[in-house]
Amino acid sequence: MTVLIIEDEIPAQQQLLRLLSKHFPDLRVVGLLDSITGAEAWLKVNSADIIFMDVELSDGECFEIFKRVEVTSQVIITTAYEDYALPVFQAKCIDYLLKPIEDEAFEASVHRCIDFCSHSLQHDTAVEHEKVKTYRQRFTTKVGNNIIVVESISIAYFYSENKTTYLVTNDKKQYLMDLSLDAVEEQVDPHTFFKLSRGCIASLQSIANISKHFNSRLKVTLRPDNIDPILVSRARVPQLMEWLEQ
Repeated sequence: MTVLIIEDEIPAQQQLLRLLSKHFPDLRVVGLLDSITGAEAWLKVNSADIIFMDVELSDGECFEIFKRVEVTSQVIITTAYEDYALPVFQAKCIDYLLKPIEDEAFEASVHRCIDFCSHSLQHDTAVEHEKVKTYRQRFTTKVGNNIIVVESISIAYFYSENKTTYLVTNDKKQYLMDLSLDAVEEQVDPHTFFKLSRGCIASLQSIANISKHFNSRLKVTLRPDNIDPILVSRARVPQLMEWLEQ
């Protein structure tokens, strides 16, 4: 991870460098700046994971930087004064350290930045994975010596019975499948299909009616009515509602 220091006092710069070297030797300092103008120019073409930013710089208060350029880094404000808490909060900085900076407070702030960056990276990776992941557009099934191709868009639901999985189409046709219901769940688009119970995965278009049932469960009636209404467990009700509202 990289660090940018925006500080116009050399002793304060040296203290930050010393604290980083002592507690976080793996972090790499990529710049030492002392002004709003310099920070603006640097941030327009560069980036850093963490920025230490003094409030009072050689050409004004650091909050002017946020007005001139988009700051996506995790920012830790450093200052000798206590009356900047509100501007720090408004600028969405991650922390506020008073000079002289104590080791314990410094460590806690940097760890907070590292944790935030780590969680953001995991989230971005998950989102990117979701973007590139593809789902089955069609399924094949055998009827005698014939192979039937069923488009996903024409599938109402899948259900299992006696360890056998069936596919039901919107026009009431039913086919035996070689896949387990768990395997089907991994291959269908979760925005279109939802696992109502251990034995049924339904498409949004197949839901004919939803009604309240005993013990905070929901009863879902599907179309076509090849199977009995499904009881959705109390634990899955919030997930179902979120799926319906997405």
